[in-house]
Amino acid sequence: MRIIGIDPGTATIGWGVLEERSGNVSAVAYGHISTDKDLDPATRLRTLADDLEKILTVHQPEEAAVEELFFSNNAKTAIAVAQARGVILLTLNRFGVIISGYTPNQVKQALTGYGSAEKRQMQFMTKNVLRLPAIPKPDDTADALAIGLCHAFSRKSRLCR
Repeated sequence: MRIIGIDPGTATIGWGVLEERSGNVSAVAYGHISTDKDLDPATRLRTLADDLEKILTVHQPEEAAVEELFFSNNAKTAIAVAQARGVILLTLNRFGVIISGYTPNQVKQALTGYGSAEKRQMQFMTKNVLRLPAIPKPDDTADALAIGLCHAFSRKSRLCR
C-alpha cells in the first residue's frame, strides 16, 4: 500500500510517500513543493497542481492523508491555504487516490500518544519510526511524513476491527 502524506500551504507544501508492507512502514520519497510569492495566486495554484501531478505519476499512491486546516486569527492566510488544499484534493481525486483528512492533534496523538506534543517531538518520532538518517527539512516535509504515518497507523486499526 502506498500512502502520500501532504501538509498543505501556499509557499511550501510538504509531501511524503510511504509504503506499508507486511505491517512495516517505510519512506519511499519525500520533499516539498515551493511556489514563488511574487507570482499571482492562480499561477501559484497551477504550479502546485502541476508539481503534485508529477509526484503522483511517479509514485502512484493509492491513499492520501492531507492535514485538515486549523487557523485561529489570520483569515487571509486561512483562505490562501484553503485554496491550496482544494487544489490538492482535486488533484488527488483526479488520480483516483482515496483521501483522508487528519487534524494536527490527531497526528500528534497517533505518533506520540499526546495530542499536544511539541513539533520537535513529532519530528523526532517521525525520524525514528521511519528510520531516517535525519529529520527531513523543511518542517513541512517532516509534517507531511507524520501525517502519512498517522494514516498508516489509523488504517491498521480500522482494518483490525
